[in-house]
Amino acid sequence: MRRDPVTAAGTVHRLWIDSEVLKSNMLGDPTRRQIDVYVPHGHDGRGLPLLVDVVGFTAGGPVHTNWKAFGENLPERLDRLIVAGEMPPVVVALPDCFTKLGGNQYINSVAMGRWDDFLLQEAIPLVERTYGCGGAGKRGLFGKSSGGYGAMVHALMHPDFWSAAASHSGDMAHELCHLPEFPSVLRALKGHNNDIKTWLTDFFNQKKPQDKDIHILMMLAMCASYDPDPTAYMGVRLPVDIHTCEVVPERWANFMKWDPVVMAETKWAGLKKLKALYIDCGDIDQYNLVYGARRMHRLLDKHGVAHTYEEFPDNHSAVDYRMDVSLPILAKALAG
Repeated sequence: MRRDPVTAAGTVHRLWIDSEVLKSNMLGDPTRRQIDVYVPHGHDGRGLPLLVDVVGFTAGGPVHTNWKAFGENLPERLDRLIVAGEMPPVVVALPDCFTKLGGNQYINSVAMGRWDDFLLQEAIPLVERTYGCGGAGKRGLFGKSSGGYGAMVHALMHPDFWSAAASHSGDMAHELCHLPEFPSVLRALKGHNNDIKTWLTDFFNQKKPQDKDIHILMMLAMCASYDPDPTAYMGVRLPVDIHTCEVVPERWANFMKWDPVVMAETKWAGLKKLKALYIDCGDIDQYNLVYGARRMHRLLDKHGVAHTYEEFPDNHSAVDYRMDVSLPILAKALAG
């Protein structure tokens, strides 16, 4: 049941892509991937800007087209915003980038797969060819949490490809959001003979994974994303000593290279090419992400990078309503 049955509804199409660049992933993940594509009512997509939804951990893009109790899914939100005139019409692509380790940071990894290449070389070109949308100067991406990380990192790495980005509660300041999680990882591994393969095997065999285990899985996925070991099971190695939790300098250095705040110290100039950059975070985010967001905001201000920065009174969970702010900003910038 649609929350608002009166508002004219756009159409959600489904594409399938057989990826070449993902064939090298160490997780054994399928390379045939689904891409849901929202096209607004009264349009066939041609000439419209393209936004790409990169979702957070434990999700794949098509989850945002599913029916949502007591709220709106993304197509319903877009219908409302477009029909009300709060944003111009856009095409939105929602690619399935889920992995066996539970999520994605949307970067290339010898373990997780070449997800940066998947988006830029395969998924986005397919959507643009099929619907005649997007193209140079008319592409943007948005996401929350790991998706917010992906949006920020892609803006930093590819400002000539993307022209707008929105990062909601994105992973930043890795020493605050990731490093504090490793004592819990070590305690979990201790019950499995300190063996990552044993822990993962037991996790995959669970009938009902526990929330605490999802957090452990997330940290193992971060290891496989930022500092993959091609000789280890699923590419996972820890950046800390397994007995003392002391940081292994060369391992942690690889994590920090992928910290958006660190990356921005040398890549900030490219962000000036964007038509719009939006960053927000809840002021009581339980993963400490607001501090990384503040650091990024301060750095961008220092270098005169135009952006919109907002903090809001909430935590990390169930904050899709923030897209009511970001999506119009992106769409207007790309349509102009």
